[in-house]
Amino acid sequence: MLHTRLIDVLGDKAGKALARLGLTTIDDLMHHLPRRYLSGTQTTDLTEVRVGEYVAVVARVVRCDRHGAGDKGRLEAILTDGRSRLSATFFGKDHLLDYWKRQLTVKDSVKGIFVGKVGQFRGNLQMSHPDFVMLDEAGRIVGREDAKHVTMARQVRRSGLVGIYPSVAKLPTWQISECADIALLLLTDLTDSLPDQVVADEGLLGLIDAFEALHSPESLERVEAGLARLKFEEALALQLTMAYRRANRAGEASPVIEPRSDGLLAALDARLPFQLTGEQLDIAAQIAADMAKPVPMQRLLQGEVGAGKTVVALRAMLAAVDAGYQAVLLAPTEVLAAQHTATIASLMGDLEFEVRLTTLTGSMTAIARRNALDAIASGGARLIIGTHALLYGVKFAEIGMVVIDEQHRFGVEQRAVLTDRPGNRPHVLVLTATPIPRSVAMTVFGDLEVSTLREIPAGRGDVATQVVALETHPGWLARIWARVHEEVAAGGQVFVVCPRINLRDDDVFREAADGSPSAAAVEMLRQLKAGPLADLRLGLMHGRLPAAEKTEAMARFVDGQTDVLVCTTVIEVGVDVKNATMMVVMDADRFGISQLHQLRGRIGRGDRPSLCLLVTNAEGDSTAAERLRAVANTRDGFELAELDLIARREGDVLGSEQAGGRSTLKLLRAIDDADLIGHAREVAERLVAADPACTDDRLADLVADVEQSDWLDRS
Repeated sequence: MLHTRLIDVLGDKAGKALARLGLTTIDDLMHHLPRRYLSGTQTTDLTEVRVGEYVAVVARVVRCDRHGAGDKGRLEAILTDGRSRLSATFFGKDHLLDYWKRQLTVKDSVKGIFVGKVGQFRGNLQMSHPDFVMLDEAGRIVGREDAKHVTMARQVRRSGLVGIYPSVAKLPTWQISECADIALLLLTDLTDSLPDQVVADEGLLGLIDAFEALHSPESLERVEAGLARLKFEEALALQLTMAYRRANRAGEASPVIEPRSDGLLAALDARLPFQLTGEQLDIAAQIAADMAKPVPMQRLLQGEVGAGKTVVALRAMLAAVDAGYQAVLLAPTEVLAAQHTATIASLMGDLEFEVRLTTLTGSMTAIARRNALDAIASGGARLIIGTHALLYGVKFAEIGMVVIDEQHRFGVEQRAVLTDRPGNRPHVLVLTATPIPRSVAMTVFGDLEVSTLREIPAGRGDVATQVVALETHPGWLARIWARVHEEVAAGGQVFVVCPRINLRDDDVFREAADGSPSAAAVEMLRQLKAGPLADLRLGLMHGRLPAAEKTEAMARFVDGQTDVLVCTTVIEVGVDVKNATMMVVMDADRFGISQLHQLRGRIGRGDRPSLCLLVTNAEGDSTAAERLRAVANTRDGFELAELDLIARREGDVLGSEQAGGRSTLKLLRAIDDADLIGHAREVAERLVAADPACTDDRLADLVADVEQSDWLDRS
């Protein structure tokens, strides 16, 4: 019944209107909940009303005045909560204004519910043509009665509550409420989607009761109980899916890989020019224990910027090579693949020739590609690094381990090319340089074991971060370029990061709120060459450059042939230039918190102190300025990740609605509901242990619904 189409229940007109909100089935409508509940007997605090919001307010009309006449007539009603005021304005011909004035009762015992968008006129808040209904103290309609007002009045008389739904102009909140009431009538015999024992054990409302509590509320307490039921079900469905994935993987076979005392791994450890941190050793032990099992490892290694994830991954890859298998590292960009190749070759020294370290990217010449493919197919190449080029037309001898760097840059089918192989499945290690809050890790990566590197290896230089507010100190820009000169003179190198490539690209042209265009790399390079940095060696790096030019630009910077690299976020992840000691981020307010932290991680990788300048025109009391101050105040990526999640919410963190798939989280919030998600995981594990084959139809339906959400694999 829940999957019945709304168009078949409510008719063509209402069904199409609801479809514009993404609501096509009864289930969609039942989960489209009021964003808040107004008490029809309690006056709204008008000081909380904001310009641009679509709101519903309960207020008293203190005055109603006519202005003008004929086609240019205007009616202005002054609403009050007893302290503040808001105007409701209507435009129309005389007979319409007279009609509206009769409805807008000016009486202490009568209040109105006004629904509409808040604007501003001459500095005062104003709602233009709001929907409204006037009610007496008993919730009875005063004045006209039509379907809209009957619905609102019925809600008020029932419980004093009016649910305010997310809506659009052609489908106002009162009409959505009417549709929900009709749909509820069809669900009287609905079978609960959760097992009866789970409902009882968790003290939850039944599914029908939960829907009624939310769409026809008797009290706010009942609303909370209904919301708790739906949120638990969503959390349980998600965790059941993850638990069954983990259980299914336990039935698959993988090669048993154990470290050798006389192999390449031991030789690498003997020649490392630094001591591994305690955390690196602990995580290496976790990975080794996973790979020694006959089931595929599925582990996520997240780490602070510069915490040494690459060397941990390399040690695991060499263990696979020692056992006679190939190890593959899949990188999302050629720049990152080249960086990994250089880093690993440097760490291995002469050992590189024993594994025949091989790189495969899309920009290679035909001869180089053919040689690489032959080496991979024959098994001569035992340690392989590459980009998406590894996913098409490549024959491997036998893969024992796959490392996927920044897996969200690859699609499900792309990753499956390497991981879903006949016979033994390879062990999989996923790397991410973006610290992930615990709540998101449980939600998005719930089928992976998670290891975390927080400790920065000894010998790294400190990175000082400062916000440069040009709004209040425009003269500081000249000082920035002087400081760049000083850094280069001292032997350092500098990144100048811009949020844009080229201002003349109409397809991507965006302007700031004040109308000024954001900094663009191409224009910035031209200005610096012609002005303050004319005597330095400048380079350019951005995502639209041909692969060969990007590789050359980065190689020149790594080799010290470029003093200042003007770039975009193409250098955000994985770039490791130990001599880079300064970064200038232009229009830093255009970047998110985690993105700024990642960019900052490109400097301070050597032993010299480094400086990161966040240049902004944002006003000091703005949200953007607060975000920059947060980045400047801490280098703790996990603390910043939490702040970023709060700022962006799940829509950006988990990925917004995907084409062909369901949306992301419906009611759960990864920040607020972390404890609930954790509890649901425990319940899910018990259910899977009791029913490993998922024979309970209700559990199977919950899992099937989540499996349609391809964001789980894309994230």
